Amino acid sequence: MESRSETQRSNQVGDYSQLRTFFLTCFHSYASICATFKRVPDNGSDNEHDPELRMDFLNCVYDSLSSMPNAVHKTTLRSIVHALLEEGRKLYSKDDVRALFILLQCPLFCSPSTYSVYSHLLRQILGLSNSDHHLFVYWLKTLEPNRFRNIVRHLLQFISIRQFPAGERGLPAPTRSRWWIPTGVRILALLNASNNNTSGSAQSGPLVSYTEFYNSTLDHIDLMKEYLTWQSPDRPGQFSYCQYPFILSIAAKRFILTKDSEQQMILTARRSLVSKMSRNQPPRLELFFLNIHVRRSHLVLDSLNEISIKQRDLKKKLRVSFVGEPGLDMGGLTKEWFQLLIREIFQPDYGMFIYYPNARCYWFSTSTETNLKEYNLIGVLMGLAVYNSIILDLHFPSICYRKLLSPPVVPANLSARVGVVRNFNLDDLAQFMPEVVFGLKELLAYEGNVEEDMALTFQVSFGEYNEVVTVPLMENAHRVPVTNANRNEFVRLYLDWILNKGIYEKFRAFYLGFHSVCASNALIMLRPEEVEILVCGSPKLDLRELQKNTEYDGYKAGDRVIKDFWDVLFELSPEMQKRFLRFVTGTDRVPVGGMAEMSFKITRLRDRPVFLPEAHTCFNQLVLPDYPDRETLQQKLFIALSNAEGFGLE
Repeated sequence: MESRSETQRSNQVGDYSQLRTFFLTCFHSYASICATFKRVPDNGSDNEHDPELRMDFLNCVYDSLSSMPNAVHKTTLRSIVHALLEEGRKLYSKDDVRALFILLQCPLFCSPSTYSVYSHLLRQILGLSNSDHHLFVYWLKTLEPNRFRNIVRHLLQFISIRQFPAGERGLPAPTRSRWWIPTGVRILALLNASNNNTSGSAQSGPLVSYTEFYNSTLDHIDLMKEYLTWQSPDRPGQFSYCQYPFILSIAAKRFILTKDSEQQMILTARRSLVSKMSRNQPPRLELFFLNIHVRRSHLVLDSLNEISIKQRDLKKKLRVSFVGEPGLDMGGLTKEWFQLLIREIFQPDYGMFIYYPNARCYWFSTSTETNLKEYNLIGVLMGLAVYNSIILDLHFPSICYRKLLSPPVVPANLSARVGVVRNFNLDDLAQFMPEVVFGLKELLAYEGNVEEDMALTFQVSFGEYNEVVTVPLMENAHRVPVTNANRNEFVRLYLDWILNKGIYEKFRAFYLGFHSVCASNALIMLRPEEVEILVCGSPKLDLRELQKNTEYDGYKAGDRVIKDFWDVLFELSPEMQKRFLRFVTGTDRVPVGGMAEMSFKITRLRDRPVFLPEAHTCFNQLVLPDYPDRETLQQKLFIALSNAEGFGLE
C-alpha cells in the first residue's frame, strides 16, 4: 500500500514532511477523517453490522503512525485536538460516530502524555445519544481481536494512572480531573457490552476473554468503601467501581464477598449473644460458630438434620466435629466433612445426579423419586464453601452457575420462578451431553424430509440408571410429528426440558440452599464463571508458587530429597501435575488467589525407602519417605499418582 511505501521511504531518508502533511490533513476534522477512511465518502448510513470504513487502510495508517518519530505524533495530536474542538460541523449521517470510532483506535493514546486529549475524546463518545452508543457497541464488535484488546488496555491504563498518579508529569491535578475515571470506566462498559454481545455479528463469541477487562491495580483500593458507596441509598448517582463489576478482578470480588460475609457473621453472632444475655444466660464460645456434629455412619442424615435445625446459624463460621472423636476443628475436620459428604451424595446409589463420563461432569436427575431436602443440602454446602473460603471438588457444567444467578438475589416473592435460564442454546447442553447435541445438529441440518425419514414426535426418551423415561414436550406430544418446519421448536423444547423444566423443583431447592447462605448483593457483581471459580477454584497451576509456600517437617528446603522432589514434579506433564495436586489436596484446582494462598507441608518418613508417598488431603500434607536417590523417588511418586483416587476439596 502507498502508506507503507511512504513510511519506508521516510524512515530511510529521515524526511517525514509528506507524512506530517498527510496526518495533519487527515485528522484535522471529523469530515476529513471520514472522507479519508469511509468506503463511500459522500454516503451516510447507520448500518449496525458495518461501519462502512476502509478498515485495512485505517489499520495500515495506525500501524505506520506507531513507528513514526515524536514530531509526527505531535502533529497528529494537534490535528485531533482541532477535530475535537471544531464547532458547527456539517456531516453526513452518523459520521460523527464514525469519526469517534476511528479516533478511539488511535495508538497514540497508549502514552500518558496524550491523556488530556484522550480524556476529551472519551467525554465526546460518552456524550453520544443512546442510539449512537448502540451503534458504537455493534461497530466495536467488527474489530479484530488485537485491535479491540489494545483499546481495552489503553482504557485500563488510563484509569490506573489517574487512580494512582505516582507523580506523572503533564497530567492535571486529580481535583481538576475527577471526571476522568468515571468517563473512562463508562466507555470501557461500552466495550464490555460489545464483547458480551453475541447477536447480529459474524463474530459470534467474545472478542477477548472477560478477564482482560480486569484492572488488578484496583485490588489495592479501599474496596469495601467502594462497595458501601454502591450500596448506600442516600448517595444515589455516586460513582463506584462496583457499578461496573467487569473491571474488578475475581480476587477483588472475593475480598468484597468475604468481608461482606464476615460482617454478616459478626451481626449474626452478636444477635445470638444479645439474645443469650437478655435471658440472663452465660454466653459460650460455641455461640459464635455454626457447629455441625455428625456421625460418620449417618453422615448425610445427620448433616441434613443439623443444617435444618441451625438455619439461623448458617452465616456463622463453620466448625465440624465427628461424634465420638476427640479433636478441635482447625480446618481439617471441616474439609474432611465436605469431602466425605460430597463423595457420598454423588454416589449413583443416591440417584440425585447423573454422571456423564465423556464430559466428566454431573447433571441433575429428572427422576421424581428424590428428596428435595438433599438438593437443598448440596446448595447449602456450596454456599458454606464460598462463605468459608473452601474449595470444593464439584463437577457441574457452567450453565449450572448461570442458573444459580438467575436471579442473583432471591426474589421477595418466594412463589416467583428461580433458577431458570431462558437464553440457552445447544452449546449449553453440549457441556454434558455432547452425543445428544450431535444428533440434534444432524436433525437441524438434515436436507431430506424429516417427518418421513426420521419418524420423530414431540415426545422424547431419557435413559437414567438403566431405566428409560418417556417425556412429552407438549400437549398430545405423541401425535405431533417433527417436521422440517417445526424442528427448531422441537430442539428448543428439548433443551428447555433438560436444562429447566425437567429439573425445576430440584434446582429450585438447590438454588434456595445456596442463597440461604450466600445471600448478598455482592453476588450481583459476579459472572457465572466467577461463581464457579469461587466454588471450585481455578484450573491454573503454578507449582513454583506452591514451592515458595511449602512448610517442611523433618526436611529442609536444601535437602537432596526435597530438591529431587521438586525437580521431578516440575518435569511432570500438566496432567500428572494435576494428579499430584489432587493426590495431596483432594482436588486439582487452586484457590482464587493462586497456589501462593495454599498451605502445603512435606513431612519426612524415615527408614521406609520401600514405602510409597502418602497424603493427608484434609491438611494438604505429603508424607515423603527419605528415598536414597532421585530414580527411586520418581518411580515411587509415579506409582502413587497413577493409582490414587481423589474426590474431595481444598
